[in-house]
Order: sequence, then structure tokens, then C-alpha cells
Amino acid sequence: MTSYVMINDPESLCRAAERLAQESILAFDLEADSMHHYREQVCLLQISAKNENLIVDPLVCGDLSPLAPLLADPAIVKVFHGADYDVRMLHRCFSMEINNLFDTMIACQFLGEPAVGLAAVLKKRFGVELDKKYQQADWSRRPLPREMLDYAAKDTSLLIPLHGQLTTELASLGRISWVEEECLLLSRVRMVERCEEPMFLRFKGASRLRGESLALLEELLRFRDEEAQRRDLPPFKVMGNETLRELAERLPATQGELAGIPGLSPKLQERYGRAILQAARRVRDIPRQELPIYPRQPRVERGREQEVRLKRLKEWRTRKATELGVEPGILANNALLDSLADRLPTRLQDLAGIKGWQATLFGEELLRIVRR
Repeated sequence: MTSYVMINDPESLCRAAERLAQESILAFDLEADSMHHYREQVCLLQISAKNENLIVDPLVCGDLSPLAPLLADPAIVKVFHGADYDVRMLHRCFSMEINNLFDTMIACQFLGEPAVGLAAVLKKRFGVELDKKYQQADWSRRPLPREMLDYAAKDTSLLIPLHGQLTTELASLGRISWVEEECLLLSRVRMVERCEEPMFLRFKGASRLRGESLALLEELLRFRDEEAQRRDLPPFKVMGNETLRELAERLPATQGELAGIPGLSPKLQERYGRAILQAARRVRDIPRQELPIYPRQPRVERGREQEVRLKRLKEWRTRKATELGVEPGILANNALLDSLADRLPTRLQDLAGIKGWQATLFGEELLRIVRR
């Protein structure tokens, strides 16, 4: 069992922040309630120093501003594992900026670890078993049972020792600067609000729908979102994506045509059937010229020389990744290789999308390959 101190009042938070400001390295994690509410919120913030573990309750403390200077202080290393969501949530909910971020998952990727999830990493390196049964729990419930708090505390308790191991191994391979650059970019990611654009643009499979089906999908997505907001539920708990896609494809006109649609139980038919059919009727009244069209990027037609260059680049990536012991996609993503093959750059500064560590490590090599 991991020992920890619970912080659930503003005074304790201020005192803890004063102590933590003296540390050179801190580990962080958070628990949110995205599986249980319409708009997710940070429900717990776990912090570990070298000699103590803290669990902060934002739902009770409210104002977390005493922690903002810690996260912004470039003199303190902030260790996370898989920080993308955490960075976005801390900024959106509390306007917190993170400087000197170190993501142990990115470090594991650059060390060629075959499994980079926290549970797998801690089991391999420390023999510690993380029970992930609370991963999708409702962290907004109060009071939280002791076993959930124990689970939360474990997530950060070993991140500082893990950081020590990983930085030593990265230094021996000359890869610390690679991870530092990736972590700097990660520290700048933000939540994106897309209020004005059609909701179907974020729906997997919408690009295959046409005309009335695409229009009905948009109607149903907006209806589901309004209902989810009204009931304070994640949209998928109102109706699943597969159900919406089937409804959009079938364009039902009668109650009987709602039968047999995956995920649309008799209870849901009774609750939402009328609204679904009304939406379908509205769609049928839309003039054809006003029906939505899914926007498509013009397909890039590559010539034979470009295809040959792209093949050479992918073959190089496979060889180089094997040589370095990392996954090919970590070394260079497809977008970078596509850009190189299509644009045929002649100088390092023309390598659009390349990162500093990549340019230093193999920039000239890439130029030689595309000029060959």
C-alpha cells in the first residue's frame, strides 16, 4: 500500500505548495471523469516528491492556483507518463502552463521499449503490479473509497525513480535531447474547441456518407449532444456511434423502420424514436442543393519518381529504426516522409516538419536519399 497525504482544503494546499517549491523534481498525474459526465473535469491531482506522495482534491479545494508556479517553474522537472491529456486538461481547467516536462512514456519509446503503458513499465522495472480496474471509474463521486485513493497514489509514486533510470539509459545512448525536444512540444498542446464546424467532421466514417444521410447524421449528432448536455452524460452514453451511423444510412421514415438497428433498444426507441423520425423528416425537406457535402482534400497524384523516392525513404526508415532499436513511426512519421518525397528539398532548412533532433541525427542523410 502506498502512503500519501490527502489535500482537501486551501490552507493545506498552500502549505504543500510551499514545501514542493523546494524540490528539484516532482511527479504528476490526474484523474478525470470523462466516462461519466458531459464535460469532464479534473477530479484528483496526484503529486509525488522524493519523500512524499500527495493527492489533491480539486472538487473540494477549488482554487489550485498555488500549484501553478510549481508547474511553470523551469527549475523543477515535472515527470508525467503519457502527458498529452494531462497537459490539455490542466490548461483548460486551471490555465496552468508546464515548463520542463519529462514524459516517461516518450522516454520509453525512444529507448525501444516494446510496451510503454505505465503498468507494463512499472512491472518490468520495479516488479510492481498496477491494477487498472479503476481507470474508467467515476472519480467525481464523493467520498472516494480508500482503494481508489490507493490506486491513484500508486500512479506517481514510482515516476521519480523511473525518471532516474530512463535518463541514465537515454544519456548512454545520446538520446536525452531527442526526448527533451519532444517533451517541449508536448507541453504546448491545448484543447481545441470546435463550436462552428459541422459535428460530422469529427465522426469516424462520416466521409462515406452522402446527401440526406450526411445531413441526418449531423441532425442526430446535434440532438445527441444537446441530450447529453441536458442529462450530464458523455454523448456515447446517450446513443452509440454505430447506432447513429445506421440511422443515418437507413433514413427511417416510420417507427417500424427503427427496429433492428444495433444499439437502439426498445427503451431507446420509446425515448428518442419520435425525435429521430422528426429529424429524418426535416432532412427530406432540405433542397438537394443545400444538402451538406463532406469536404475532401484533393488527392495528391504522385508521379513515378515521387513514388520511388517515397519507397526509398520508407526502406531507409525501416533500416534506421532497426539499427536504433525504436519503432519506425517514432523515428519519422509518414507525413514527414510524404513531404520529403513530394517537395524534393535541397537544404536542411527546407525540410518542412522535421524536428531539431531529426535534422541533427539524419537530416543530411535524408537529403541525399531524395536527391539520389
